[in-house]
Amino acid sequence: MPKIINKAFLLLMIAATTSLFAQESLPEDVRPDTLSRLSPANPDDMDAYGKAIYDRVVGLDNPGPIYGPAAFSVHMPRVADGMDLINQYLRYDSEIGRPLIELAILVAARELDQQYEWAAHEALALAEDVPQAHIDVIKYHQSTDLLPEKESLIVRYGREIFREHQLSADTWAEAVTLFEQQGALEIAAIMADYAMAAIILHAIDQQIPADRPHRMPIE
Repeated sequence: MPKIINKAFLLLMIAATTSLFAQESLPEDVRPDTLSRLSPANPDDMDAYGKAIYDRVVGLDNPGPIYGPAAFSVHMPRVADGMDLINQYLRYDSEIGRPLIELAILVAARELDQQYEWAAHEALALAEDVPQAHIDVIKYHQSTDLLPEKESLIVRYGREIFREHQLSADTWAEAVTLFEQQGALEIAAIMADYAMAAIILHAIDQQIPADRPHRMPIE
């Protein structure tokens, strides 16, 4: 029994030390409760519309803590309304399918060096059975030559858009061939959706909760 107690006490101390270290290492203008520059949104201070949006996006009974897009969007209820409707479709129901949706999200996160998005969506991609080797092509800016054709297209599509600010005729034609016109458009829409979130996450300097292990190297 003493050994069990000692082990439990040790784990508790490690957790407490980790949490304290994480809070102490935050930038000066980042709050420990939101891990960002934002104060927590309080639904009690909102009108009926704002409270309804908060309930849909976060949940009135959600004890928190709330981070990331859910946390920042509810400070802008009308923006949150539109963002949530668009994101729910693009994230879960896009024509290209869940594994490739997550791959497209990772491309956007990587090209914009958005660690918070990456930490969430590498885990989600793995849960959708996206091979780690495919994720690493994005994470480490590797060649797409060994990827299957759809995965290769999505990575090259995103790299062209974010790096060259345009998409070549050949890449567009390939996207339409592989995904038809709607799917080719939705690849762009998914990346645009997560690019918008990435920009706001950068603006509020959103930090990553300690329990999310996935990171990407940023030079």
